[in-house]
Amino acid sequence: MPSALNASATIAVIGSGAMGAGIAQVAAAAGHPVQLFDAQPDAAATAIAGIRQMLGKLADKGRMTAAEADAAGARLHAVGALGHVAGAALVVEAITENLDAKRSLFAALEGVVGADCILASNTSSISITAIGAALERPQRLVGMHFFNPVPLMALVEVVSGLATDSAVAHCVVATAEAWGKRAVQAASTPGFIVNRVARPFYAEGLRVAQERGASPATLDAVMRAAGFRMGPFELMDLIGHDVNFAVTSSVFAAFFNDPRFTPSVMQQELVNAGFLGRKTGRGFYQYGADAPAILPATEAARAAPAHATVRGTHTLLDALAQRVQGVALARTDGDVPCIEVGGAHIFITDGRTATRRAAETQHPDTVLVDLALDYAATPRLALARAAQCTDAAYDAAVALFQAAGYSVSPLADVPGMIAMRTVAMLANEAADAVNQGVCSAAAVDIAMEKGVNYPRGPLAWGDAIGVPALYTVLRNLAGTYGEDRYRIAPLIARKVEAGEAFHL
Repeated sequence: MPSALNASATIAVIGSGAMGAGIAQVAAAAGHPVQLFDAQPDAAATAIAGIRQMLGKLADKGRMTAAEADAAGARLHAVGALGHVAGAALVVEAITENLDAKRSLFAALEGVVGADCILASNTSSISITAIGAALERPQRLVGMHFFNPVPLMALVEVVSGLATDSAVAHCVVATAEAWGKRAVQAASTPGFIVNRVARPFYAEGLRVAQERGASPATLDAVMRAAGFRMGPFELMDLIGHDVNFAVTSSVFAAFFNDPRFTPSVMQQELVNAGFLGRKTGRGFYQYGADAPAILPATEAARAAPAHATVRGTHTLLDALAQRVQGVALARTDGDVPCIEVGGAHIFITDGRTATRRAAETQHPDTVLVDLALDYAATPRLALARAAQCTDAAYDAAVALFQAAGYSVSPLADVPGMIAMRTVAMLANEAADAVNQGVCSAAAVDIAMEKGVNYPRGPLAWGDAIGVPALYTVLRNLAGTYGEDRYRIAPLIARKVEAGEAFHL
């Protein structure tokens, strides 16, 4: 397999904005001479001054020595014309997200650089195949998609177009790894890995909010408690709704309006209103010194029940037994994990509504509990009650979880609740990407952990849930909605039929 570029090889970066400057900083810190070019006069020199200042701050914090910071800064050079990058071994483009602009740049570079020079695009959404189609030697073009901020984010997606030479892709993977990044290989399909697989994280939150399942603040709190660093609504406010909506719309259009990627009318309304999130002072939340604090819905304290019965085996039941205080807890065998307290039958959501499950199981006092990454550690759980459920039974369910130290957030009876349906759809999209040859199962989990800071890769989380249980959740979502959006990825069906996990 081809090795990484030698540290003495010159790296050229075209475009000195946030991404280009970040790429230049990482390459220089790894030991490469770096040439930075920008079409705007003095922009590259200004960017280099900023990079050197940042390197100095890293040295002050002990992240590198002062000598290392000075040496990295000395390796950065602003160039005033494309012709000056003729000796580069790798040119990374980080200009505007426009196909024609990128094609024009790479066509110009072909007339400048040597025959062995690798050309890389930092595009987050444009087809590498389409960019390379106009080149004389498209086999040396590869995607090298970094994530912002480049010096801090670990992931690089190395994207191959139809014409990309595999040796070129392998060299870029090895080079990115030598720069301290985690590189994953992907085929040039819409959204590559991260921007494709992440769509359900936003889409399911928006869908549940639109169905009045709970407020954005409550859904965010539940998702954070489930293990995610941020909930979907606060993350969309941070990204900017114009940007997030545009990415979703782009992926939707690129997949020829596949319902799985349908944009949200709720988010479109925010964009239409100019409520773009933090940068405009208002999105799902308001920002600024006078902005009101919005708290998640949390059930008031109830008196703890005297006793409860736990049937079957599940990590939730183990955690409850460890955490509960002042309640006599009996454990018995059972095929379906269940908690019985005060007449309530409490189940982990399987994608059905509580109302439907109550009708089908003849347990009117049915209460559902949502997914969490670690039931033993999570501070908050979401509950949903069937329409048939009595107040007394629901109160007993709430009280039991409160006695175990959980804050309880009520959700309306939406299918799959919020954390379970989101994780199931993330796993479904990840499985579809693997099934279509976009990337490997290992790559998709690495990409989602390193690129968007998920607490666990979606396929690894699917294995933890159990692939048959994951299949059941997706089947029930599809049955409730009757939409192709919730169709089950063929790979998941095959894994269930073969009795296999995603990671064998």
